[in-house]
Amino acid sequence: MSSTDKNLGVKKVVLAYSGGLDTSAIIPWLKETYGNCEIVAFCADVGQGDEELVGLHEKAIASGASECHIVDLKEELVADYIYPTISTGAIYEGTYLLGTSMARPIIAKAQVEVARKVGADAVCHGCTGKGNDQVRFEGCFAALAPDLKVIAPWREWSMVSREDLLDYLAERNIETTASATKIYSRDANAWHISHEGGELEDPWNEPTKEVWTMTVAPEDAPDKPEYVSLALEKGRVTQVNGEALSPYKALMKLNDIAGAHGVGRIDITENRLVGMKSRGCYETPGGTVMFAALRAIEELVLDKTSRDWREQIGAQMAHLVYDGRWFTPLCESLLAASQTLADLSNGEVVIKLYKGQASVVKKRSPNSLYSEEFATFGEDDVYDQKDAEGFIRLYSLASRIRALSSK
Repeated sequence: MSSTDKNLGVKKVVLAYSGGLDTSAIIPWLKETYGNCEIVAFCADVGQGDEELVGLHEKAIASGASECHIVDLKEELVADYIYPTISTGAIYEGTYLLGTSMARPIIAKAQVEVARKVGADAVCHGCTGKGNDQVRFEGCFAALAPDLKVIAPWREWSMVSREDLLDYLAERNIETTASATKIYSRDANAWHISHEGGELEDPWNEPTKEVWTMTVAPEDAPDKPEYVSLALEKGRVTQVNGEALSPYKALMKLNDIAGAHGVGRIDITENRLVGMKSRGCYETPGGTVMFAALRAIEELVLDKTSRDWREQIGAQMAHLVYDGRWFTPLCESLLAASQTLADLSNGEVVIKLYKGQASVVKKRSPNSLYSEEFATFGEDDVYDQKDAEGFIRLYSLASRIRALSSK
């Protein structure tokens, strides 16, 4: 296929733009590769911080984009993606609270919406061919806009390093604040920040203090614990320390409180969807507290079989979110089942924050199944212990019959 044939029909592209080195190089590369097509830059504000958004519009235009759309998705991210996911109990490989993964579907959805708005015929992302994000973005594009062409420069161009990208921009007199000495690859949103690269590429290296940005080192955290109170309605945090807050603002407040106590750090070597393992450090301070509060209320309100079912939902949901299958019937089904159980999760939790730990110390719910009358070790008038004998004989009947038959 000739270059002309390949580029046929690509007149306007919406690029997921961050202003970083990769996407700054992508804009001129798209024009050169796809017949001087028009580039519309798109940036999702998912709570990554103002420092990443200041001057972004001007930078995109200076790099050759015709427009730059910055879309505020912070409240929607927390309310419609993060809260439903944590209600399922989803944790990837035992520790990862899916911070990067949960943000990808809302970003991809907003990118498609911008593409429809401006009449684009293609969308573009800067994900590498080694990572999970290429699958997440393109899976969403396939579900939401299968007619749009998807362009992934890292799978097409010949550049292989930061030095290559810097040289490419210098040759075209396009300014960038990036340098060849960048150590870490980071991705931030309201829920968390991830860190990869540098010394982290060797699992034998302990992360240095330069890695962490959202939390203080637990050993440097205050010597006095802090207690934080959370009110929950239908599995969602509605108040922090008695103050009614929106989903996003509740998360931001908890990020500040928990981060000051070193809460929410993990260091894992995970299995990427594409087959390789990768080592990353993640910080999720407020999310760790929210997750602990929700699990505490569930301990009170879910019976044994309901909790077992919720754990099964969580295990499936963790892989679904990590693997980029949000816009699927399976996701809708898991979220619906989880919400049925979450409707019972109303109550109040008090969490003790101390030296990197978030420990639930108080919990109560109007839907609690816990009864002190039944559970007490003292005298009670509601439970006849003799009833247990018949229950045990029936519960173990199959084992009894098997043993008798073997004789």
